[in-house]
Amino acid sequence: MTKTRSPASNVVAFEPGDLVVYPSHGVAKVVNIETQRVGAEELRVLVVSLEAERLTVRVPLHKVKTSGLRRLSSRKVMQSAFETMKGRASKSRGMWSRRALEYAAKIKSGDLVTIAEVVRDLHRKDDQPERSYSERLIYEQALDRMTREVAAIEQLEFTAATSKLEKLLKAA
Repeated sequence: MTKTRSPASNVVAFEPGDLVVYPSHGVAKVVNIETQRVGAEELRVLVVSLEAERLTVRVPLHKVKTSGLRRLSSRKVMQSAFETMKGRASKSRGMWSRRALEYAAKIKSGDLVTIAEVVRDLHRKDDQPERSYSERLIYEQALDRMTREVAAIEQLEFTAATSKLEKLLKAA
């Protein structure tokens, strides 16, 4: 006997071709909505492609909301992220290992404003001392995640979005 989820759980707000944000990986494109057989159960899944990471993720439709998958941020949220980047960096307190975990959690949240906080806090001006290797990795990950979303929102090439964010950071 084949089990199928109720039709109400199959309602999805995403269509193939939509750009979305998968919190733990960044900007992705909805490729398809498929039905897959898992054991004795038929499961409808949202197929999401993350081109930057060469990764395809299948999210069961009934778990789309709990997975954190969301539409791209609005321009208002993007402007708020830019304002956050222009703000004063928070003082480095405590051990780097704990702060690194906090920064990684902020990046994984997928929230553009929160990622902007990480970029702001870890950005170094030319006259400041060099970052450690792990600090540089976290900074680059946050900057990459933010750049990809800004590029998708404003329909820019990745390099143009990178230039835009670099100008904002230098002006801050």
